[in-house]
Amino acid sequence: MSILAGVEPAPVFHYFEEICKIPHGSGNEKQLSDYLKQFAEERGLFCIQDAWNNIIIVKEASAGYEEEETMILQGHMDMVAVKEPDCPADLKKDPLRLKKEGDYIMAEGTSLGGDDGIAVAYALALLDAQDIPHPRLEVMITTGEEVGMDGAREIDLSMLKGRRMLNLDNEEEGVLLTSCAGGARAGCRLPVLREKRNGCILHLQVSGLRGGHSGGEIIKEGGNANVLMGRVLGALVQETSASLISLEGGLADNAIPIQTDARILIKREEIAKSLAVTEQTAKQIRMELCVKDPGVRITALEEEEGTADCLQCDSMKKAVNLLLAMPNGIQAMSADVKGLVETSLNLGMLRLTEDSLVLTYAVRSALESGKEAVCAKLRAISELAGADVEIRGSYPGWAYKKDSPLRDKMIRIYQQMYGKEPEIQAIHAGLECGMFAGKIQGLDCISCGPDMKDIHTTQEVLSISSTKRVWEYLLAVLRDK
Repeated sequence: MSILAGVEPAPVFHYFEEICKIPHGSGNEKQLSDYLKQFAEERGLFCIQDAWNNIIIVKEASAGYEEEETMILQGHMDMVAVKEPDCPADLKKDPLRLKKEGDYIMAEGTSLGGDDGIAVAYALALLDAQDIPHPRLEVMITTGEEVGMDGAREIDLSMLKGRRMLNLDNEEEGVLLTSCAGGARAGCRLPVLREKRNGCILHLQVSGLRGGHSGGEIIKEGGNANVLMGRVLGALVQETSASLISLEGGLADNAIPIQTDARILIKREEIAKSLAVTEQTAKQIRMELCVKDPGVRITALEEEEGTADCLQCDSMKKAVNLLLAMPNGIQAMSADVKGLVETSLNLGMLRLTEDSLVLTYAVRSALESGKEAVCAKLRAISELAGADVEIRGSYPGWAYKKDSPLRDKMIRIYQQMYGKEPEIQAIHAGLECGMFAGKIQGLDCISCGPDMKDIHTTQEVLSISSTKRVWEYLLAVLRDK
């Protein structure tokens, strides 16, 4: 049974629902890529599927638009696939369970993937339509955007004719994005040694945080569950003989983590003190976040007593000190654009394996030098702790283009439709536009999209009415001569 049947625009929501039936978290895009290829072949459209599962589909101009300039439509097919701790869904195999409440579409217990499934749905609706006037359309749907823009880095665009592009990866209607930050992924690995010890096991948990996209939401300075767990562990190491057995938090480097779990071994006589230290630290954190992230919860539950494989004393100290020393969050604000984060990093994932503590960061900066400075700081602190750092997935920022006929056109059409000008913005989040600007000489690019909230979280929602308005706006832009 269709959840979105009868929701307008019907073609867009039909394809959005079809996309949501196919698992497409980052690294798991092959099935959706094959679906897009089959879609094009069934309609006799030119299609390329490359080794990275990127897709390019071409639809020639409709009658009367043969002489108009080609338009590239671009989005990415992967989503940040996260779920609630008690959600039974396997996001590598199961479809999303959509539901509609008022003006919003969401998924039960998981992220929705409106970022950037709605771009794919818009593109498919346009490619499938027979009654929409348009110039030649070159639709480019990439993979791995959420984990370093891997698809955009590898895709061959030499066959494209277009030199103007609509990137459909924005989450705020009425805002035209014209530049964005560059970024990189950083992985830190600290070797650790374990030993078997007897004692009592405590389960520590940091939860209840808002989380969100580390580009768009980091300015709100909410809690990072991984960082907060580091504070709890640091306090315990100062006051007790606590040692880590397990540690895990976060699901994606570019999503601010909402939950982190740790299991520690302590002496039986230290249980009361450990619980008191944890509660005291939790009280301090709740006070600090009472406005910014009031839902934060920090708990400690006593489990069984026995023998566990935990970190040796020296490894425990190094691990906790590394967590306490590493930077996180906003590093600099822009001096040019009021309210814009210039440089930041997010400790998105934290894992204790058998022999290593692994910290994974998303680094962002509007300045290449700012990005390099943060990466240098991560290397320096890691080296002092005896850890290794790997910087990967570096991507360029997207510079503002002073002369943009496409921007001028879109402002004019927006004014005609809504009686006001759209906002022209730069953002701290990363977009693939910077990659493509380096591949397509003279590219004129704008990013737009419908209203979404809480992307990269299980609270993600997509506005139905906004999706409809943006669809009508896209049609107006395409038919304008």
